[in-house]
This record gives sequence, C-alpha cells and structure tokens, in this order.
Amino acid sequence: MSESKLAAQYLDTAIGLLRRIRDEEADSVAAAGTLLADTVVAGGRLFAFGAGHSSLAAQDVVYRAGSLALMNLLAVPGAVGVDVMPATLGSALERVDGLAAAVLDSSPARAGDALVIISLSGRNALPVEMAMNARALGLKVIGVTSLAYATGPDAPRSRHVSGTYLRDHCDIVLDSKIAVGDAELTHDGVDAPFASASTVTTSALMQSMLATCAESLADRGIQPPLLRSGNVDGGHDWNAKVFEQYKDRIFYQH
Repeated sequence: MSESKLAAQYLDTAIGLLRRIRDEEADSVAAAGTLLADTVVAGGRLFAFGAGHSSLAAQDVVYRAGSLALMNLLAVPGAVGVDVMPATLGSALERVDGLAAAVLDSSPARAGDALVIISLSGRNALPVEMAMNARALGLKVIGVTSLAYATGPDAPRSRHVSGTYLRDHCDIVLDSKIAVGDAELTHDGVDAPFASASTVTTSALMQSMLATCAESLADRGIQPPLLRSGNVDGGHDWNAKVFEQYKDRIFYQH
C-alpha cells in the first residue's frame, strides 16, 4: 500500500500549528503556567473545564501520570464529551443560559482558585458564562480557545446574550491557532473539509502550561505535586503520598 499523501499532509499541518504555538504563544504559556504555580503556592486549587470535544484536553490533565495532582475536572453533567444520548444534547447544553452559574455554585471552587476553560470557538453561552461567573467569584481564569472564532474574517457571532466571547473574560488567553471549522484537509472527491487538529494543539498548550508550572515551582524550591504512572514500580506509593499531602485540594477522590 502506498503512503497516503493526505496523512502526511495532515501531520505536516499539525506540526506547523505546533510550531506556531511554540513561537507565538510562548509568553502567554509562561504567564499561564506561572499563574498556576502562584495558585499552588498560595494554597489554591486548580480546575479545568471543557464542553464536548473541548473536554478531552481538560480530562487529559486530570488524574494523569506526569500531570499535577491538584488539577480537578469541573464537570457539567451532559456536556462532558459525547457520553450522553443523543450526543447532540451536549451541544444543546452549551447554549443554555444559567447552567454555568448553577455548576459553579455547587462546586468546591472558591476565590483564590484557578480555572482553565477550554472552548474552541469560545462563542457558546456555557464557556462564556463560566468565565464571567468564575471571575465574579474571585477565581483566576485561563482561556484556551481559537481567536479566529472571535476576530477572524470568518468569525461567527457569539451565542451569548452579551455578544462577547470566552477570550473577553479571561485573565490570560492561549490561542490554539485553529481555523474556523476545525478541519485541516480538503479533497476533490470529498464534499466536506475533514481532519480536525484542535485536540492536538489544545492538548499541547495544556501540557506546555503545566510544564511551565512545574518549572516555576521548582525554581522556588517547591516540589511540584506531580503524579507518577501506576504502571511504574513505586508509582502507587508515590501517588498515595501526594494524595495525602494535598487531600484538601483534590476532589476526584471524594
């Protein structure tokens, strides 16, 4: 079987996007990682939120080997991934006004904590209200989104009543560099564009931010509260010590 030209084209495109992130988002990534480190030092808790497929990058850093043990998933029932039936319900919930406030009010998040909100388009009511309400409660908010959806020539309108986007309500914004539509390839015999890359770039931004956080803590003489793989000898014992030390800031065990 000959090599797929489109497969190679997709990988080259993804590599190009990652290079753009490395070169263009370095300052924002550094600021975001430092904010997380400042939160850890101050005794705050860390949360990550994403709806639909944006939740993948949030889940990827929660209870994960090599990740910060303090990162908790802020879940909205029915909007995390595509685990509801029908799957379109999750998309509908992203447009419901008031849902974010209800979730935050019932969550352990409080002033002094940090929340990473992931939303590719940043236009739906749920992520916009999540950011607005979180800041009103005194949380620091890091947004991971594609600025093309808010500023580009093909930018769609916000679905929030204020007409604003996620990026308008964040302390720091990381741009995933994804074009409107989240499909990188086209083909003469295919009617619709295909091959999304948002999970690749968003996850890279999240991991880069956490790497910066670990570095910032180490530079201050603080051992980052990282988890080790349970498939490595001694991993479970290591994690048990971290869980015990930070049990008041970890909520996925309760």
